[in-house]
Amino acid sequence: MMNVGVFAILSGLAAQAMKVVLELILRRRWRPRLFFANGGMPSSHTATVTTLAVLIGRDVGVHEPVFSLVLVFALYVVFEATGLRQEVGHQARLLNHLVEELRRHHQIRPHDLREFVGHTWGEVLGGAVCGLAFAWVASWLG
Repeated sequence: MMNVGVFAILSGLAAQAMKVVLELILRRRWRPRLFFANGGMPSSHTATVTTLAVLIGRDVGVHEPVFSLVLVFALYVVFEATGLRQEVGHQARLLNHLVEELRRHHQIRPHDLREFVGHTWGEVLGGAVCGLAFAWVASWLG
């Protein structure tokens, strides 16, 4: 039987791989670098913590303190991805726009900031579905 932590990590990696596949299917573009990107559909962070919480709940029970700890951790990760990191992306867009305006009048060459670092609620939902599916497979395997 595989460790629940290993299944959780594999779930996150599978979600990252799905980003590449979805880009190929929906936009007909091969972008393997998306595997290493933050943000986007589905949320690998959410997939990871969802799988972890579901498998811990299954193995030790939802009334145990360790499940409460994992659940709080999972909710923190989800809300951080949709809140703080989403806001960082908005600020990066604004700063990139301001820098572009400065480039028109001055000789500056700063690099653009990454704008897609957070997740929408739809991307989080996609990650949760991925995490639940991975937890189901893990349960089925052992």
